[in-house]
Amino acid sequence: MCADTATTPDYKDTLNLPRTEFPMRAGLPKREPGWLERWERIGVYDRLREKAGRQPFTLHDGPPYANGNLHIGHALNKTIKDMIVRSHQMMGHDARYVPGWDCHGLPIEWKIEEQYRKKGRNKDEVDVVDFRRECRAFADKWVDIQREEFKRLGITGNWADPYLTMDFHAEAVIAAEFQKFLMNGTLYQGSKPVMWSPVEKTALAEAEVEYHDKESFTIWVKFKVAEAGGFVPADGEDDDYAGADAALVARDLEGAYVVIWTTTAWTIPSNKAVVYGDDISYGLYEVTGRPEECWARIGDRYILADKRADDVMMRARLDGSMYRRLRGVSADELASLSLRHPLAGAEGANGEWDDPRDFRAADFVSDEEGTGFVHCAPSHGMEEYELYRDLGMLDQVITYNVMDDGSFRADLPFFGGTYILSRKGGEGDANTAVIDKLVETGGLLARGKIKHSYPHSWRSKAPVIFRNTSQWFAAIDRAVGDGQDTHGKTIRERALTEIDNVKWTPKTGRNRLYSMIEARPDWVLSRQRAWGVPLTCFVKKGALPTDPDFLLRDDKVNARIIDAFEAEGADAWYMDGAKERFLGNDYDAGEWEQVFDILDVWFDSGSTHAFVLRDREDGTEDGIADVYMEGTDQHRGWFHSSLLQACGTMGRAPYRNVVTHGFTLDEKGNKMSKSLGNTIVPDEVVKQYGADILRLWVAQTDYTADQRIGPEILKGTADSYRRLRNTMRFMLGSLADFSEADRVDPADMPRLERWVLSRLADLDEKVRAGYAAYDFQGVFSAVFNFATVDLSAFYFDIRKDTLYCDGDTTRRRAARTVLDLLFHRLTTWLAPVLVFTMEEVWLERYPDEDGSVHLVDFPDTPTDWRDADLEGYVARVRRVRRVVTAALEIQRRDKVIGSSLEAAPVVHVDDADLRKLLATFDVDDLCITSGLTVTGDPAPAEAFRLPEIEGIGVVFEKAEGVKCQRCWKILPDVGRHSHAGVCGRCDEALG
Repeated sequence: MCADTATTPDYKDTLNLPRTEFPMRAGLPKREPGWLERWERIGVYDRLREKAGRQPFTLHDGPPYANGNLHIGHALNKTIKDMIVRSHQMMGHDARYVPGWDCHGLPIEWKIEEQYRKKGRNKDEVDVVDFRRECRAFADKWVDIQREEFKRLGITGNWADPYLTMDFHAEAVIAAEFQKFLMNGTLYQGSKPVMWSPVEKTALAEAEVEYHDKESFTIWVKFKVAEAGGFVPADGEDDDYAGADAALVARDLEGAYVVIWTTTAWTIPSNKAVVYGDDISYGLYEVTGRPEECWARIGDRYILADKRADDVMMRARLDGSMYRRLRGVSADELASLSLRHPLAGAEGANGEWDDPRDFRAADFVSDEEGTGFVHCAPSHGMEEYELYRDLGMLDQVITYNVMDDGSFRADLPFFGGTYILSRKGGEGDANTAVIDKLVETGGLLARGKIKHSYPHSWRSKAPVIFRNTSQWFAAIDRAVGDGQDTHGKTIRERALTEIDNVKWTPKTGRNRLYSMIEARPDWVLSRQRAWGVPLTCFVKKGALPTDPDFLLRDDKVNARIIDAFEAEGADAWYMDGAKERFLGNDYDAGEWEQVFDILDVWFDSGSTHAFVLRDREDGTEDGIADVYMEGTDQHRGWFHSSLLQACGTMGRAPYRNVVTHGFTLDEKGNKMSKSLGNTIVPDEVVKQYGADILRLWVAQTDYTADQRIGPEILKGTADSYRRLRNTMRFMLGSLADFSEADRVDPADMPRLERWVLSRLADLDEKVRAGYAAYDFQGVFSAVFNFATVDLSAFYFDIRKDTLYCDGDTTRRRAARTVLDLLFHRLTTWLAPVLVFTMEEVWLERYPDEDGSVHLVDFPDTPTDWRDADLEGYVARVRRVRRVVTAALEIQRRDKVIGSSLEAAPVVHVDDADLRKLLATFDVDDLCITSGLTVTGDPAPAEAFRLPEIEGIGVVFEKAEGVKCQRCWKILPDVGRHSHAGVCGRCDEALG
């Protein structure tokens, strides 16, 4: 009989519809602070430390500078670290994270000086201890601000007890680590060119320098040949000179000019030599004509690299008809020449440049640019310095013309008092003064301007110069006298050996750091500033740096210094009577000078392993971290300095793994800049979307390369988040009132449920391997695709009918058992990424006042759930489903049907094995139809097909029967049961 729909009861309340208060809209910006307060109240981080018997895992935090609000790079960096720590904790480790801050050095000192300048104060007139106290207070303020900003991002860690490089114990340890260099023989004082910031008046390390385009003067300068030795060309060479005697040949070079090219006109007054390449082809060129406004004169002869001659002549405004090549000039002949400085003999020069310039071959000269000759000012160039150092000639070529503010010494003829850079870092007047004087004396052949990449201080943003100064160095090729020779005798040997004992993510990091260590010079340890840890050493008055008693090496003196620093901080070094106090009665204070330079701030951060990993209770037993993780720029920064420092003091690297991330760019791939208006501020993202969206962006990106972020990208991230949230909401709703009594053993589950478990076992392996390899993009991609494609779009879509309409069937209990197993894995797998959302999901189901998803581990997933055959079967069945759903979508589009439940298609399958496989599944449930017939008959011409899936055709047929008023399937038996208007399954469910 058929049911009368007018009298059919409303069965809605009899369905097992989802029940959950988990909202569709996350409201993260408002709700996240509450979870932060909750975690602090229940002490999540400390409770995790109480778990006994777990293997420690320590990520050592590379310290940011405490001098401003966080930028997007900070957010990326700390979020990656947090994911590393949380995931390793949930994989069974005791994952410790002690956040830290770099508090010394120019970033903070510069800020205080800026405040002084605004108030018209002179830093040099302020007591150094008072100045240092202002720096300390400034850093302390920003530590508190940044700490709250980091915590708002959901970063877990020991926030109550971070490490600060300005803590008294830290300052004492940094000084003690420096003293190890003092005592092991690697510390020395030397004079060599270093990168110098005239604006900040201090030496800079490579890591404190960034490269920007700069427009510079470029000049071609003439060095006159003062005298030439004899030279006889080989037979057949240069016919014009064949047979000429040596004296005649020599005379054609006397009075000729060797031409150099430079982009640093200001170094010409410090020139001491010119060098050439002994494998470069050179020629003697004569000017035969000239245009107006040209510094070349007819009859002038220039010695140039043949490969560069045409370019040089063009720069001098000479076309090809205005000069000729007279002959070749060999390296042997060049070796016989002596040159004069272009300012030699100038009126008013007082003989400053009258000495002959050295002229010799050097292996760093090329003919790829310039003239084939290089002018040498060894006080301002490392290659020239090293050349003359190796020749033992430094005392003949080093000058001290440039002062610490970038001005020429006052008594330098013509140029005294001029500045290389202006006080704000722009172009000074020194270059123009030098060029004008060269024009006046006839020393200039050509000039121009060039835009090139040039080093700038990353703090003041002003250009830097190479300047010879007296500095303190750590010798990296000198044997370290500490007896720790397992990895090498020198710092360089140890560092290169240790690089290959470290695991690098990505692997390219190894090659980058290795090449840097392989080629780097000695480490410049000293800075001419006030805020930092001083070089705690004394030098003997009147002694030379090469004298054996130049440095005071005394364990008792060192110990007194360290004790004072522990109690009073490094300010103790600057107090009245400090020298007498530390030297004690063992030495006459009048015979010793106290060093007041401060340590390179990279030595501070490079030493953090000693006072964080080694000294803290939550450090490591061997003082070595499991992982260091920073941006790729830290290959020349923290990774670099930490490796050198640790190799110098404990003979090995302070880390086992090094993970690096790239830089963050805008959506178009441009570097972020306030002037361009394309910066993304973490605080603004958090206020608009919530911290979990920012964290999800991190998880979705390949952090090992440069990443992009912007409004559109964040919208896409938010969309992914919503899809994932819907998946979690469905599970929560379907698990209402689930109990252990509902649980079904996997062996008793339908094939579809066992397929889900197989996928879970496979995914568990990928998740753990991915987290262990710091591959968060791989982890999230795998979990997200599983949740949205395998679950939401397939399994959940199919099992909604069972979950909503079945009674207490094995099939429904199996589905809910699978949902429970999914819940525990998805929430914990995603907890390191979506720290707030997964806490919300967890507490929605387990509202324990003191509970948290972050207190549990990833659940163990039985490997025997894996069924590769079943996964293959389901993959084949899903291909059939794709064709069926595509066929029905056309009928829905054409309004033939409104729902797939109105259909009962006939599916023509050519493959007999596939037909047998389909018979083992409830294919109508799989395709969400009221009926479905599988046949091996040939598909008719009108059958629907997908070109990418061969052998399957679908013929649409409407379902026959009456619509069940409870499950909405159209079936022949509807209305034939005790409950009106329902099918047999629903009648049974109604009881």
